[in-house]
Amino acid sequence: MILPFSEYMNEWLYSENGYYASMPDIGKKGDFATSVTTSMFFGGAIAKRLISVIENGFLSETCAVVEIGAHYGYMIADIAQFIYTLKPALLNTLTFVIIEPQEKIKTVQEKYLKESFGEAVKFHWFKDLKEFKTKEAFVVANELFDAFTCEVVKDGQMLYMSDNKPIFNKMDEKTAKLCARYNIVKGEIAKGYEEFTCKLSNSVQKCEFITFDYGQKEPRGDISLRIYSAHKTYPFFSLTDYAKTEYTKDLSLKSLYKKSDLTYDVNFSHLKDAFENSGFKERAFCTQAKALVDFGMIDLLEILRNSVKENEYRMELGKAIQLIDPSFLGERFNMIRFQKV
Repeated sequence: MILPFSEYMNEWLYSENGYYASMPDIGKKGDFATSVTTSMFFGGAIAKRLISVIENGFLSETCAVVEIGAHYGYMIADIAQFIYTLKPALLNTLTFVIIEPQEKIKTVQEKYLKESFGEAVKFHWFKDLKEFKTKEAFVVANELFDAFTCEVVKDGQMLYMSDNKPIFNKMDEKTAKLCARYNIVKGEIAKGYEEFTCKLSNSVQKCEFITFDYGQKEPRGDISLRIYSAHKTYPFFSLTDYAKTEYTKDLSLKSLYKKSDLTYDVNFSHLKDAFENSGFKERAFCTQAKALVDFGMIDLLEILRNSVKENEYRMELGKAIQLIDPSFLGERFNMIRFQKV
């Protein structure tokens, strides 16, 4: 069967036995690490931003705190924990929500959050944004949009897959229009941004949305599609006859299919258009390092320094610094922030 690449990617990642359904480990034991698994101060800085948004009057103390793409639930747990540290009264007024379509993953999240908070913090789950309605929300997502399915294009053609073998052939009309709009001759065209932002806009009357991801404000002009397996990165085509290398000679797409992560760089200009066409306004775009410092991560580290022993502080500082280190996560990832009034 010949499938457009987006359908092949959907099967790889999201089918019943796909990669994400298997609840892959993230961190040292997994295929890749994220900012969330690197340091609790990632969620802490976001919590401080939430408190600031409430204190400056944009959102009220009764808003919903929503995470999309929560995996184990570590980030929303860190946010709740830092709110308890910084402004505990908010735990009595805020509503914590996770959007999670897969029941198996929801069960894992429930277990982790129950073990973390018992009955002290209530969490609510929805399978889809269209099921969730609220007046005000602070919505966060980390590395969400690089996992949206995409089409891959090159020189007027798009990628299809047949038995884990790539074939470039005729481009469909919708993909061709997006290529023309963003002047993409070679690269990825994400699918689903417009549907996602429309659902979010219909779910929330007033909102701040923050997401972190790797990518650029403009198309990079090349194919970034890649596979992460056991903390090694493989350009997608290096596992095919198009560009087989000595590094990948003992691997194949078939051997990694549904057993590893498949991702690509986000085109933030496309994402911005999708949000703004759904009634949002871009408020900030910057590196992760700048965002976390602006949110107040350094202030949080000072609070830690004054409250724990020196060795514990140094251990947590070492983890947190990786979030803003330009050679690690600080400039590899960008943050974009939107508001809907």
